[in-house]
Amino acid sequence: MADKKPQERRPDCVTEIRMGNSVLVVSGYFKKDTTTTAADKMARVLEAEAAATQKPAI
Repeated sequence: MADKKPQERRPDCVTEIRMGNSVLVVSGYFKKDTTTTAADKMARVLEAEAAATQKPAI
């Protein structure tokens, strides 16, 4: 039986960051079957940050 390699998946996003004479290439992948949007995730991050930085009322 022949070994079947999983098909290589292309990245969902690619970003290039230049630092001096170097170029950093970052590839990102998203879950295939997710129902959460990027906006939903950012809202959770902002809520968590707001909760962590709130000062107690005196």
